Amino acid sequence: MPYVEVTISVAAPARDVYELAKQQERFPEFMPDVESVTVLERRPDAIVTRWKTLVEEAPIEWTEEDRFDDERTRIEYELIEGDLDTFEGVWSFEDAGDGTTRVVLGIEYDFGVPTLAELIGPTLERKVRENGEMMLDGLKREAETAATIVAE
Repeated sequence: MPYVEVTISVAAPARDVYELAKQQERFPEFMPDVESVTVLERRPDAIVTRWKTLVEEAPIEWTEEDRFDDERTRIEYELIEGDLDTFEGVWSFEDAGDGTTRVVLGIEYDFGVPTLAELIGPTLERKVRENGEMMLDGLKREAETAATIVAE
């Protein structure tokens, strides 16, 4: 199954970046390709959300469950239903020791059409990677803006 991993360094404490990532309904505010994230269920250790995003102007929708590991500042997510056959992975938030956070987003995906994967597999991988990078860039901007406001 295809897997993509993207990483970014964020100039903010790991706990703060992790807590921001748990507020997924806010993602459309600072992630350009995310049209909406609707919370369907919220528990102390998990959230179920309905996502609408754009990939190359094409809408993709799905419902996922995210499980929060507050002790390890880690979020595991898994597709419940939607336009993909498989969409799961992990967000991890690691203190880099210098006031920054290393955020890693792992994405395992399958569009469920083997011939499509054979024909345009590299293009799909590039699009999944670009989408993951867009999400991390948005999270970085939002977290660093919040950290700057707190520092002032």
